[in-house]
Amino acid sequence: MFSSTRLITRRFPATGRQNLRRFSSLEIFPDEPKQPSVKTSSVPGPESKKLSERINHIQDPRTHVMVVDYDSSLGNYLIDADGNKLLDVFAQISSIALGYNAPPMLDLARSDAFVKAAINRPALGSFPPVGWAEWLEGGLMTVKPKGLEHLVTTLCGSSANETAFKAACMAYRARERGEGADFTKEEMDSCMENKAPGSPELAILSFKSGFHGRLFGSLSATRSKAIHKVDVPAFDWPAAPFPDIKYPLEENEARNKAEEERCLAEYERILVESKSHKPVAAVIIEPILSEGGDKHASPSFFRSLRLIAKKHGAFFIVDEVQTGVGATGTFWAYEKWGLKEGEEPDFVTFSKKMQAAGVFHNLETRPNAPYRNYNTWMGDPMRAIQAKKMLEIIKAHNLVEHTKKTGDALYARLEALAKAQPKMQNLRGKNNGTFIAWDFETPAERDAFVGRMRVNGVQMGGCGDKSVRLRPTLTFGKEHADILVDTIERSLGQL
Repeated sequence: MFSSTRLITRRFPATGRQNLRRFSSLEIFPDEPKQPSVKTSSVPGPESKKLSERINHIQDPRTHVMVVDYDSSLGNYLIDADGNKLLDVFAQISSIALGYNAPPMLDLARSDAFVKAAINRPALGSFPPVGWAEWLEGGLMTVKPKGLEHLVTTLCGSSANETAFKAACMAYRARERGEGADFTKEEMDSCMENKAPGSPELAILSFKSGFHGRLFGSLSATRSKAIHKVDVPAFDWPAAPFPDIKYPLEENEARNKAEEERCLAEYERILVESKSHKPVAAVIIEPILSEGGDKHASPSFFRSLRLIAKKHGAFFIVDEVQTGVGATGTFWAYEKWGLKEGEEPDFVTFSKKMQAAGVFHNLETRPNAPYRNYNTWMGDPMRAIQAKKMLEIIKAHNLVEHTKKTGDALYARLEALAKAQPKMQNLRGKNNGTFIAWDFETPAERDAFVGRMRVNGVQMGGCGDKSVRLRPTLTFGKEHADILVDTIERSLGQL
């Protein structure tokens, strides 16, 4: 059960505290709980298990972590069906930006505009509402990546990546035909048979351990776990190696540089050799390979990926579905790469913390005819309004900078703890906000640790084979980090 007796003396240092007003989640959630409280001997508890069994008659519940009382959850605290109050540093797999039941968001949901957007859901590509341009201009377009002036809204992260794949292939073929060239009759006829030249032999290159979704194209580009892909037909697309970085970074600088150079050479070899049989139309990469185990590389590595793709005529897609919206201490994680003007990505995809999904792109990659990247919903105006309001709150409270500072202080605490706790291996995420992870010796030890954390009052998640990851909200702050670090130390001692 949770105990707060040790939290009084274990606090962040006061360095620099006098220079900046510290944001507190209480500014948005004045009634947020002050600490966790666990009533049951295990999490999930009996009521949660009973509800999962009821769901089992309708849907597969085998991935359930617990059944949640969302009416009662508040801020950074998730309350489950048994009344357990857990500090949530997983935030619905990195998809909650502010926290549960934020009062400004509840006020929005009660507004006439939001209600009518919800119940009169339009087919956006054909019948957009009169406020659509205003909602996008005042919301999603205020955070558009540099150089990307256009937006396709979609339903989820997988469909955002699928949309980018399609747009990249269309733009690749349009470039091959030449400006203004129309489709040939042979192309139009052969595509109906799923044959070339209308259905061309093109590929999307992804990276080993990457995750880009569970639909057919996005699943073909996903390389994180076999269980996601087995039994499903897939496109014959290449996968390049991603660097196996060793930690601590300062002790492995030469080795890591050589590993990145090896991977870059293999990546370029694939791009060159593919031209003779199945050209790579686009490259897709996550700034941090999240589901595959929170794998990092240097900014220079990612910048080289982009420049090599450009050199060989492949469009470049940055998948910010999990890393976007401030979690890494910059709004978009790729901003840390130091790309110069003219080196910007061709596409940036997003979802999760934005609560809306889509693809930012440039005019060159807009399809040359209507209905080519199109579906009935093309996103959801309700979610666009929700994203607009959340972005206003994020900016008003400077939550991206808050997350950066919180992450810096949290990482320092965890770094000190890892030196004293050999069970914490390969701590990573320095200078990446609260996007922090580490490994355990075995998958079983990782799973046991996550279970202990829940019983001790903290909900967190794993990734890869034996890693744990932090994915708190942008309102997560000092008071939550104090509880988190104390609980990590206690849970490690219970393994």
